[in-house]
Amino acid sequence: MAELGCYSPSFKKPCDVLRMRRNRARSEGPERRTSSPVASVPGVRPFSPGPLLNAPGRSQGGVKRRNPFANIENTYNSPKKRALSQTDGEKAAVVPVLDGKLKERPNAGASRREELLNTDRRKQHEITIIPLSEDDCVFEEERSTPVLKSPESVCPAAPAEVCVEFPADWSLKTRVLFTSPQSFSWAEHVKAQEEAQGLSAHCRAQFTSAPAHIPDPRGCVELRCGFQQCLQFWQHPSMPWLSLFPRIGAERKFSGKCVPWAQDSALQQSLMSDWSVSLTSLYSLLKARLCPYFYLCSYQFTVLFRAAGLSGSKGITALLSPTTRGLREAMRADGIEFSLPLLEERRKSKDLGESAHQTDSAVLSEHSENEEDDDDDDDDDGGFSWLKEMGVQDKIKKPDSISIKLRKEHREVCLDHRPESVVLVEGSNTFTLINFLINCKSLVAGASSQAGLPPTLLAPTAFRGATLHTLKARAVNVKTLVRTGYQDVCSLEVTGPIMPHTLHALTQLLRPAQRGEFSVGLYTHEPTAVLNVPISQSSEPETQPGCVVQDLARCGLQQSSVQQLAAPSILGKCALRQLHMRDYSYSWKT
Repeated sequence: MAELGCYSPSFKKPCDVLRMRRNRARSEGPERRTSSPVASVPGVRPFSPGPLLNAPGRSQGGVKRRNPFANIENTYNSPKKRALSQTDGEKAAVVPVLDGKLKERPNAGASRREELLNTDRRKQHEITIIPLSEDDCVFEEERSTPVLKSPESVCPAAPAEVCVEFPADWSLKTRVLFTSPQSFSWAEHVKAQEEAQGLSAHCRAQFTSAPAHIPDPRGCVELRCGFQQCLQFWQHPSMPWLSLFPRIGAERKFSGKCVPWAQDSALQQSLMSDWSVSLTSLYSLLKARLCPYFYLCSYQFTVLFRAAGLSGSKGITALLSPTTRGLREAMRADGIEFSLPLLEERRKSKDLGESAHQTDSAVLSEHSENEEDDDDDDDDDGGFSWLKEMGVQDKIKKPDSISIKLRKEHREVCLDHRPESVVLVEGSNTFTLINFLINCKSLVAGASSQAGLPPTLLAPTAFRGATLHTLKARAVNVKTLVRTGYQDVCSLEVTGPIMPHTLHALTQLLRPAQRGEFSVGLYTHEPTAVLNVPISQSSEPETQPGCVVQDLARCGLQQSSVQQLAAPSILGKCALRQLHMRDYSYSWKT
C-alpha cells in the first residue's frame, strides 16, 4: 500500500488527531490556554453569532466572530436582544439632520419609546433624535426605495372605511364555518321552550331584533330563539333516510339506499304529481310576492326563481345552470325566450374592442372587405373550390350538410356544462318555463341511483306539500398554534342547504353576540356559483330599495335581508369564499 501515490505515511486517523490535541492542551497548561485571543475577551463565546445575552461586560465587548451561517436580518430582531440593547448604553447613535449631515448623540441611554413620545412635544423645526443600534441604518435597505426612518413613519394610517354590509351571494352553501375569539357556547344545549319559540316565530314570520350589545350571550333568550329561527327552511320532497341536497354528482350518496320508486312506475307518477302541485304553489307565492325566491335542484341543473325587485330586476327572473345544447333547443321549441348573460357580456366587450380598432385602422378595414367577400364566395361554394383546382374533387369525399352544420355550431356545443351556459329567463317567460319543467321528461333521471326521484325544491317560506327542516349546528372549541404558543379559537359549524337569507340572518345575530369579531368560511355548491351573474339592465330607471322592501314586506324575510337581496349582484360568476368582520366592519374574498 506504500507504493500507491495517494498514500501518505504521515496520515493519522481522526481518533489519533483528537488524542494528540488533548495531550498538547495538557502539556501547555492553563497559562497558555488563557492567552487565546478569543477567550481573553469577556462576554464573547466561540462559534457564536453574537455576544452572550447575560454577559456583564457586554457593551464593552471587543472583537466578535461573525457566524457565516447567521441571518443578518435576524441578528438583533429577537425580543431579548432588543430589550438588552435598549437598556444597556450604546457607544454612539446616529441622528438624521435636515441638511443631510450626521451627528453623534451624547446620551444613548433613553429608550426608543421615550424618544418617540418626546418628539410630539418638540417643535416641528427642531432636529429629531432617533436612537439607532450598531446594526441599524439610517435608510431601510429592505425596501426598493430608501426611506428615512422617522417618528412620522410610525404614525397610524388613516382609518379605513367601515363596511356595514356584504354583497348578496345567490349561490347555495353546503357548509358554513364561523370562527371567533369569543365563545359560541350560547348556541349549544337549546331549551325546549326556546326551540318552540324559534319555530313559531319562523312560521309566523315574526322577527325580534337582538340587543346591540350583549354582555352575556348565554343568558340572552332573544339571541338563542333567533338562532333557532335562522336554521329553519322548507323542502319538498322529504325522504328522512335520504339527503336530497346536493343533487348534482350525488349518485354515490344514493347508492345502496332504499329507493322503492326506482322500479315502480305508479309510485313515480304519484311523486311527480305531488311535486308538480308544490312547484305550481311556489310560483303562485312568488308571483304574489309572498315568497322571495326558491331553488329547483335536479340531477343535471339548478334553477333559481326570484321575485320582482330582487337583484335589481323589474319582474320575475329565473336563472338556469348548467345547460346543454339539447336543453336550450327544447326551450326554444316550447317558445321560451331566454338569453345567455355571460356570452352577451363577452360579445359586447368584443364589439367595443373591434369598433375602437376599426376607428384606428380605417384603411386596413377597407382593404379587408375584398378578402371577406372572397371568403363568403368560398363559403357559398362549400369551401371546396380549391379541390377543383387540384383536380381531386372526385377522389375526396365531401362532408354532408349535417357535418357542416355541426361544425358551425361547435362554439355553442362547447358551452355545455360550463358556467358560460347559464340561461336567463325574464317576465312572462318564467311561467312558460314552469310548464316546461313540469312536462320535461329529462328532468328526472331514468337509470342512475336517482331514477324516478323528482327534483328538490328549497324555499325560505312555507308552500304546499313542503316539509320543515332544520340546519345542523355544532359548536367546537379548539386550540391553534401561533407564534407565542397556543390560542383558543371557538368555532360554529352549520351544515345543510344554506340559502342567501340564512347567511345574512346568521351574520346579523353574530354581530352583537361575538362583539364584532368573527370570520366565516363558506363552502359553495360549485354549480350554483354562477347564479350571481348580474342581470342586464334596461333603459328604465332602477327600482328604489325602499320600494322593494315595501312590496316584499310579507315575503317572510327581515327587512334588512330584503334590502341586501334587492341590490344588483356584483360578484359575477364567482361566489363568496371568506367573510371577515373586524371592529364591526366587513371584508370578503371570492
